[in-house]
Amino acid sequence: MSDEPTNVTNEAEEEPRGLFARMKAGISRNVVVLGLVSFFTDASSEMIIPIRILFLVLVLQTPLPIAGFIEGVAESTASLLKIWAGHLSNRVSRRTPLINFGYNLSNFAKPLLAFVPTWPYALGLIFLDRVGKGVRGSPRDAMMADSTPQRYMGKAFGFHRSMDTFGAAFGPIACYLILLLTAGDLRAVLIWTAIPGFLAAMVMVLFLREKTARTEEARLAKAEAKAAEIKKEQEQAKARISPKQFGIAFWMFTAISGVFALGNSSDAFIFLRTADLETSVVAVPLIYFLYNLVYAVLATPMGALSDKIGRLPILMLGYGSFALVYLGWASATQGWQAWALFSLYGVYAAATEGVAKAFVSDLIPKSVRGSAMGWFNGVIGFSALPANVLGGWLWSVAGAPSTFVFGAWMSLFALGLMIVWLPWLRKRKATSPVPAAPVTA
Repeated sequence: MSDEPTNVTNEAEEEPRGLFARMKAGISRNVVVLGLVSFFTDASSEMIIPIRILFLVLVLQTPLPIAGFIEGVAESTASLLKIWAGHLSNRVSRRTPLINFGYNLSNFAKPLLAFVPTWPYALGLIFLDRVGKGVRGSPRDAMMADSTPQRYMGKAFGFHRSMDTFGAAFGPIACYLILLLTAGDLRAVLIWTAIPGFLAAMVMVLFLREKTARTEEARLAKAEAKAAEIKKEQEQAKARISPKQFGIAFWMFTAISGVFALGNSSDAFIFLRTADLETSVVAVPLIYFLYNLVYAVLATPMGALSDKIGRLPILMLGYGSFALVYLGWASATQGWQAWALFSLYGVYAAATEGVAKAFVSDLIPKSVRGSAMGWFNGVIGFSALPANVLGGWLWSVAGAPSTFVFGAWMSLFALGLMIVWLPWLRKRKATSPVPAAPVTA
C-alpha cells in the first residue's frame, strides 16, 4: 500500500481490477497504521466510558452534578488544543511527533485513574486524557488526508472510523469480562487499560512512517535557486494562514456541526437512562458494545458511499437518525428499547463522524488542512461544555425526557440549516493552495 504524501492523483487512471484490489484501493500504509493505533487506544478508552460516571459517583463519592460536569469541562478545555495543534501541524516539518505525544499522553493517564483517592485528582487525569486527544486529532486527520488520493477520501476516513470503532466495540466487552472476574471491581478495569495503551504505542514506534520532501533524490534533482524559491513560498504560506482563507462553505459547515453538537450531550446521560431501563448496571457495557459494533460495520461502507453520491446526503441521514434516537430515549419505557436505540445510534455515528472529516478535507486545500481540521474539531469539542451543562440542567429540572427532546430538536435545526445552505456547501473545490498574503515591511 502506498504512502503517497500528497493529495494529487490522476483521476483518469484505470480503476483497480479484482475484488481485493478494489477493497484496498485508497487505503495507504499510514491509514492502516493509524487505524490500528486508534483501535488499541479506543479499546482502552471505551473500557472506561460505560463505567466512568459510576466510578466517580459510587467509588469516589462525587456529587452527581459534578460528575456530569467533569466530562464537559475536560472536553471543552482540551478542544482549544485542537485548534492550536492543527495550526502547529501546518508549521512544523513533521506531524508524527504531535501524533505520538497525543496518543501516549492519553494512554498514560487512563490507568492512573485507578489510584486516585478523590474526584479532583480524577478531573486532572481526565483532563490530561482529553489534552492528548486534542493534540493528536487534527495532525492525525491531516496526515491521513495527505496520504490519500482525493477520490478515496471518504473511504479512507471511513476505514479509520471502522478501526477506531472496532476497538470501541472491544472495550465494553473487556470491561464486562473484567467486572465478572473481579466481582465488580471498577478500579481493576482502569488498571487493565494499560495493556491496549502499550500496544498502541508499539504500533506507532514500529510502523508509522511520515514521508517528507527531504529525500536525497529530491535534493539532488533540484537546482539551488528553485529549491530556495519553493522554500520561501512555503514559509510565507505557513506564516500567513488566516481563518478567513478557509472559505464560506467551510465555516457554514462548521457552524452547522457546532449547532448539532450543542444538542449532542455526553453519552453519560444515555448510560444513566439505559441503567434505569435495564435495572442493571452490568447490561450497560453489553448494549454499548452493540452500538460500537454497528458503528464499526457501517463506517467504511458509509464513507465509500459518500465518495460516490456525495457527503451531504449521508450527513443528512446521520442527523435524521440522531433525532429519531433521541426522541426514542425520551419516550422509552422498556429494556429492549435500549438495545434498538443503541443500534440506530450506531447508524448515526457511522454516517457522520468520518464523513464529516472527509467533507472538511474536500473543502480545504492541502496547504491549510491541518489548521482547518483544528478549527473544525475545536468548535465541535468546545460545544461539549454548554451541551453537558444544559443537558444536566434540563434533566434535573424537567426530567430525563427533556434532555433528549432538546437534543432531537437541535439535530433537526442543524439538518434544516444544511438544507437551506446546500447551494453554498456544494460550491467547494480544494484543488489549489491558498495564496499567501503579501509580506509587508
